[in-house]
Amino acid sequence: MPLRLKLEVQGMTCDDCARHVERALRSVPGVLSAHVPHWSSGEAEAIAEGEVPASAMEEAVARAGYRARVLRSEPIDLPPPPAGDHRFDLMIIGGGSAAFAAAIRAAELGARVAVIEAETLGGTCVNVGCVPSKMLIRALEVYHRAGTHRFRGVATARGALRWAELIAQKEALIADLRREKYEEVLAAYPQITLIRGRARLTEGGAVAVNGTTYASGWVILATGARPWVPPIPGLAEAGYLTSMEALSLQELPRSLIVVGANAVGLELAQVFARAGVAVTVLEALPRIVPFEEPEISAALQRALEEEGMAFHTGVRITGVTRLDGRVVLRFEQDGQAREISAERILMATGRRPNTEGLGLEAVGILPGPRGEIPVTPYMQTAHPRIYAAGDCTNLPMFVYVAAASGTVAAENALLGNHRMLDLTAVPRVTFTDPEVASVGWTEAQARERGETPKTILLPLEAVPRARIAFETRGVIKLVADAATDRLLGIHLTMPQAGEAIAAGLIALQAGYTAQDLGRTLFPYLTWAEGLRLAAQSFTRDVARLSCCAG
Repeated sequence: MPLRLKLEVQGMTCDDCARHVERALRSVPGVLSAHVPHWSSGEAEAIAEGEVPASAMEEAVARAGYRARVLRSEPIDLPPPPAGDHRFDLMIIGGGSAAFAAAIRAAELGARVAVIEAETLGGTCVNVGCVPSKMLIRALEVYHRAGTHRFRGVATARGALRWAELIAQKEALIADLRREKYEEVLAAYPQITLIRGRARLTEGGAVAVNGTTYASGWVILATGARPWVPPIPGLAEAGYLTSMEALSLQELPRSLIVVGANAVGLELAQVFARAGVAVTVLEALPRIVPFEEPEISAALQRALEEEGMAFHTGVRITGVTRLDGRVVLRFEQDGQAREISAERILMATGRRPNTEGLGLEAVGILPGPRGEIPVTPYMQTAHPRIYAAGDCTNLPMFVYVAAASGTVAAENALLGNHRMLDLTAVPRVTFTDPEVASVGWTEAQARERGETPKTILLPLEAVPRARIAFETRGVIKLVADAATDRLLGIHLTMPQAGEAIAAGLIALQAGYTAQDLGRTLFPYLTWAEGLRLAAQSFTRDVARLSCCAG
């Protein structure tokens, strides 16, 4: 049975002390969460999954440099569920990453769980998002490099691209992962029941599915999101692709217009460009990957333009027509009316939550302007017995955020609100070639938050791995506090940026200064070594250092 423990803690003198105590308590096996209300309170609270020796908690806090004593331990007392058919402790509406993370955690806690899904299991990521797109990105990267090797004086031939076979291979991979990661997972947890159908909330927080109403103890909404297309005159009549259809095209067009230059648009644009399609990208904001640092955007655009892609930024689309089998798109740029045409148009203009028809109004939940469900850091909605997780909420739309929020929602629903979703350092990756990855604040965001930032921009030519790989397209930008040297943001455009950013994420979470990062031992001739060199560049000219100089 889950327990709530109260502790007396001595020796805390600041907010960092409180964080150290929380981290120490969470390190104890069996402790699910820990919270210090304020360092001056001299108290801490922990939620444990069953009995945890008081000595283990007290010793963990002592190792962190403080003194603790467990005052009391008591079972978590939750209010009774509503009256009615109560076959399930928790009902989860949705069948994607957030839903399955919630279901698995709830099953581990001994709950009887229902997962309700009307369509294909796996949600966006496996079926029409991360998995198929990254598989095609990798396949076209191999194909592209076989024909345009970057080593000087080396040229290799490549055969014809068999696109239809590649799409079939992609579908087979999706089917395998959907079976292994979703269908077989259900079979491994007898506490989880799959209900096929479309669910709707009713008054009082019950769930209606296929004519049956369930008065579940708790509900988690995890209905995901779908591609969104703005209202553009003539677009619907001319016809368009979203990322979902683009990933399943059986034949390649000769030319393609991509509207939207964030991650999805650019990833797919490069896939089709490397497959031999003439690609033009339009973006309403002033630059591509518009939420990244300007230097990152510029470096990526230069690299993509080298591959033949064309870009128009700062545009306002005024209309679309179809003429002689081609799509004609009209837009304004810098006050001038322009138009371009192509065989197909791909709209990569964002996503919107799937919340229509859920019956939110019946339970007093008011969605936001995009249809998103507002949640607290505990993942709780305006209805005390209904939680929400993943892309249907006001959280960042990343699959790892969705899964983490599903776990937090399940724990809080079943054990009481004890664990908040920590979004203080959320990494993001755009899987173009070179990749873009970042974590923390941009320089502009730091200034908006009242910080006085200092920055360093390291060209990739200064990174030994880039030189020996002949992959010098890119930059590394670090943002740090000018007064304390504490790292505020890490931003990369380079090969394997998505792998290297993990080191940056840990550095930010640990509160590293730029000097700390510059003194960290990174293996020589790795892409991640660039972070160390960039950090050293705040105080040294790395071009004048020998290889591996400390």
